Amino acid sequence: MSVRHRRRRWDPWLFLAPFLIPFTLFTLAPVGYAAYQSLFATRRVGGTFGRRTTVFAGLSQYREVLTDPEFLRSLGRVLLFGVVQIPLMLLLALLLALLLDSAVVRLKRFFRIAYFVPYGIPGVIAALMWGFLYDPRLSPVVDLLGRIGIRPDFLGADTILWSMANVVTWTYTGYNMLIIYAALQAIPADIYEAARTDGAGGTTIAWRIKVPIVRPALILTGVFSIIGTLQLFTEPQVFRAISTSVTSTYTPNLAAYSLASANNYSEAAAMSVTLALATFVLSFGFLKLSSRKARS
Repeated sequence: MSVRHRRRRWDPWLFLAPFLIPFTLFTLAPVGYAAYQSLFATRRVGGTFGRRTTVFAGLSQYREVLTDPEFLRSLGRVLLFGVVQIPLMLLLALLLALLLDSAVVRLKRFFRIAYFVPYGIPGVIAALMWGFLYDPRLSPVVDLLGRIGIRPDFLGADTILWSMANVVTWTYTGYNMLIIYAALQAIPADIYEAARTDGAGGTTIAWRIKVPIVRPALILTGVFSIIGTLQLFTEPQVFRAISTSVTSTYTPNLAAYSLASANNYSEAAAMSVTLALATFVLSFGFLKLSSRKARS
């Protein structure tokens, strides 16, 4: 084999190295270590006051996780969150992107920045800010609504999930909008000119031409949103300090964090690996379903 042929064989790996190295170090390695740690359990030997020792437990930790009613309820809670919040957020992001791409909107640069600003605010700060607006003791919004006879309980057990959904929507709509808007900007102007020549109006061009072409961008934002939903942590962690409706197992990530805080690292690792697998299955299933619909 010639030297030139060997170099050509390694060229793709050299181009992929800036991605593969960090991905291996900061994603695959931690997940692999968590999977390894989940196969062990900490047991106390010698009675109540005996010493703690780590023993091989096989898949018993996963059995405990999958039969834990609190974990299953937290998983169902974030799935409900995603089923409602993700479509609404992506629809809003799509509408904003279409408006910015239209010819009737002025000050496009200003609005792009204005829509993106919430994403630039750290999640903890955003959750604290919205928590202030939700708290009936401090919120000017609740006080104003109370004066007209409306007394919402944004931090109640029945509404707290949707209060979090509002925070997430406010934060990430602008981010998703920019991805969709970038895809719209890549559409050749000749397509629009041909459609106008055939008599298509602005609404027809938007829904019959723009939306189908930016479908890959919508799928990408959908996958990102599914992953983010299953990783929901910051908002419930902050709201837990201001509302008794948020428990230590309110979301799967919060449940795993609570286990790790109690030094139950093995079960926390098993819960984290289970959540990672669920994220992979849902994301891959969404991609397959989207590609199947695109071909049909």
